[in-house]
Amino acid sequence: MRRQKRDMNTRAFERGYQAGVSGRSSESCPHASEQQRVNWITGWREGREDQQDGLIGISGVHRLRMQ
Repeated sequence: MRRQKRDMNTRAFERGYQAGVSGRSSESCPHASEQQRVNWITGWREGREDQQDGLIGISGVHRLRMQ
């Protein structure tokens, strides 16, 4: 199994970041677990900030951490 699938908190952050960059609402958080929800919302906030700063598409790829 890949490491990406094992660390659900990091994965939640990255999915939240992608949702924020794409302009989705924070209400679309799919997690019920408190810690994963916090990580998703944190990623979403950073994604929204990057979207507002113009770091979308290729210029925003550096923000995603590679595992």
